[in-house]
Amino acid sequence: MNALQPWHIIILVLVVVLLFGAKRLPDAARSIGKSMKIFKAETKDMAGDKAAETEEVETKQLPQATTPAPAANAQDKQVADLQRQLDELKKQQAATPAPAEQAQKNAS
Repeated sequence: MNALQPWHIIILVLVVVLLFGAKRLPDAARSIGKSMKIFKAETKDMAGDKAAETEEVETKQLPQATTPAPAANAQDKQVADLQRQLDELKKQQAATPAPAEQAQKNAS
């Protein structure tokens, strides 16, 4: 009873033709077809990218810890030096007030 009957479809087609015109309907159908084609290509591309990423993640492995002890000590020394430099920069930054703070002090 509530199903779409053939005369319903005929009325819908006539209304669409009257609203848009017979000349614009083929162009609209063509543009919808192109849009669907682009959409499908993009979704396939995205799915391919995800598959490639998961394969890449699965195949990547961390290298074995085969670095000799002196190289590890050198890396530890570099890390310690960088940490010391960072601490010094933080102290310098804390010691010098920000330009906005200086402007507020000058204004008062």
